[in-house]
Amino acid sequence: MKLKTLLVSTVFGIGLNFGLSSNLVAKEVELDKVIAIVNSGVILESEVNTIINRVKSRAKTESQTLPSDKALYSQAVDRLINQSLLMQMADRMGLKISDGQLDQTLMRMAQEQNGSIEDLRTTIENSGDNYQAYREEIRTEMTTQQVLRGNVDRRVYISLQEIDNLLKIMDKQQGTSEEYDLGHILIDIPADASAEDIESSKKRAEKVIELLNKGEEFKRIAIASSSGSSALEGGQMGWMNINEMPTLFAEAVKGKKKDKIIGPLRSGAGFHIVKIQDIRGIEVVETVEVRSRHILIKPSVIVSEEKARSMLAGFVTDLRAGTADFAELAKEHSEDPGSALKGGEYDWTDPTMWVPAFRKNALALKKDEISEPFRSSHGWHIIQLLDKRIADKTDLAKKNRASKMLYNKKYKEESFAWQREIREQAYIELVVEAQ
Repeated sequence: MKLKTLLVSTVFGIGLNFGLSSNLVAKEVELDKVIAIVNSGVILESEVNTIINRVKSRAKTESQTLPSDKALYSQAVDRLINQSLLMQMADRMGLKISDGQLDQTLMRMAQEQNGSIEDLRTTIENSGDNYQAYREEIRTEMTTQQVLRGNVDRRVYISLQEIDNLLKIMDKQQGTSEEYDLGHILIDIPADASAEDIESSKKRAEKVIELLNKGEEFKRIAIASSSGSSALEGGQMGWMNINEMPTLFAEAVKGKKKDKIIGPLRSGAGFHIVKIQDIRGIEVVETVEVRSRHILIKPSVIVSEEKARSMLAGFVTDLRAGTADFAELAKEHSEDPGSALKGGEYDWTDPTMWVPAFRKNALALKKDEISEPFRSSHGWHIIQLLDKRIADKTDLAKKNRASKMLYNKKYKEESFAWQREIREQAYIELVVEAQ
């Protein structure tokens, strides 16, 4: 990563003097400042301020103390640099989030808060934010997550032997499987660090631990000090089983109690500090399976969103009237290659494997009932529920859980490594530093 620090003026403007003279008179008008250059893109002061103001607003609502404005500024710039790199990669990949996909996500967000899109809009505007700007922020977040997933997934490989080994460990731990709510602070080590750089980072980490042990608020310290990806969220990693944590953390938290501060733990990225914020047992859930069939129409430059929806609505009318056959319609029109040739049918399936919109609509149906058209991230669907059952999938559930744990663990490790790699390869120029 090429890193350079400058200070430039972005104050410019002219005005006209309409008095006795028609001469042009220079007048200074302050425009949006360029804070950093990231390859061919720029980060603006307004973008940095938006993040800082949002963090402050959230902190005020939660009665949370914050570090200095300088620390917030550095964290906001850091996040925007990472976001810019991911968005530039999305442009090169030709990746775009459609309005339909965005609306579906916003609708799901509103439903999770037991409201409608209009309720969500009102909440956003009452908080002082612009709703259209908020929509575009969500679109950006969806885009960067897809870029990250697409590039990191290919680096994650899980062998059958790894799953079997983890299953044996889980069997030995049966009855003591717990989940940990972790807080994380990373004190990074610069690339090509000298012995002095490493020692300096270690001392900073030890100072952070000293502050935490004295009772300083973890979230505030994380926002001020951490170089981790969740720094602006107060370093919150969320709930994880010991088997899906990075190996370094798993070995460190084993046998520790709630509120324990652990570290500094050394890795290639730097020195890690972990707090066990809470511990809970894992609930056992019955496995519901459904057998269904569906028809998928994908919007395109030829088929609009409304055309796809109305086409499926026509199918529903014909099917309910008994003038059409579901299997024949699926074979002729469905754009799901995995099920179209089978008349749109899926064999017995655990609904948790489906995207949220598909799962919600399938589980809401009664046997043989056909849904209204609905939108998922894949396109427009109609579903017919053929049957539902409670299945004993204990062994399969254990394997799936082991695979998911391994995936989550490797994904976190590879995600951090990949983002660090692309950042080191990028041209990044800080135009204005934190004051």
